Amino acid sequence: MRPPYSELVAGWKALRARDDLTVREVACVGATRTLVVAEIAPPAGGSVVSLAAGMHGDEPAAPWALLSIVRDGLLDRRFGYRIWACVNPTGYERDTRENAEGDDINRSFDRGGRTPESRAIVTANRDRTFALSLDLHEDFEADGFYAYEPVVAGGSIFARALVATMDAEAFPVQDFTDDFDLAYPAEAQDLRTLERGCVFPNPDAERAFFAGTPYGLYMLRRSARRVGTLETPRKRAWNDRIAMHRAGVVTILDRLAGAQ
Repeated sequence: MRPPYSELVAGWKALRARDDLTVREVACVGATRTLVVAEIAPPAGGSVVSLAAGMHGDEPAAPWALLSIVRDGLLDRRFGYRIWACVNPTGYERDTRENAEGDDINRSFDRGGRTPESRAIVTANRDRTFALSLDLHEDFEADGFYAYEPVVAGGSIFARALVATMDAEAFPVQDFTDDFDLAYPAEAQDLRTLERGCVFPNPDAERAFFAGTPYGLYMLRRSARRVGTLETPRKRAWNDRIAMHRAGVVTILDRLAGAQ
């Protein structure tokens, strides 16, 4: 059974004792709730990475994985960080994909944000630039780990490395069959390329096709030079899903550092 949201918040607030980390709450305009955001300043001349989890409230292991990554010192300190601890606290509490108003936050990042949560993030990110934005998710249909990496700046830097990491750790990796649902309608199949454990979307084509802007496309358009989404299989054990996210984030940050 997953821990209550109050315990997740308490876990982040306990990290306030660290000198290198700030933890605060950002108000959601038009709603009586806040989002927990943590920040680590970059080293001199360093870039900043944005991390987020809990976009969908029924994907609870991802926020706990993110907390454990920070708590256990797994972040690559060649970067600074802005960390959204749980983007959808009301959905987490209700165990629903959507927020309290019944909206999918991950389709609300257009027009300055159409949900209280997306507006809070868009406002906080105004005039900010990130080297990378990562979003941690879970998939109910998947049997194994997979990742989205939109193709930018000439290609991919981390998706295939993630597959190698999962194989080395003996975690399952998703094989994509014709009936696997990636939320792409039949007429839009050419918007992405599939490999084992990897989805490589064409971000320019997706912007023109999909109604309601997802978080990754908003970040790529407005704030981040590269973006990625990690998906662990919801049907796997809690500790396995957390371990997959931990290994995935560590791998990506190392690849990013090598690419700069």
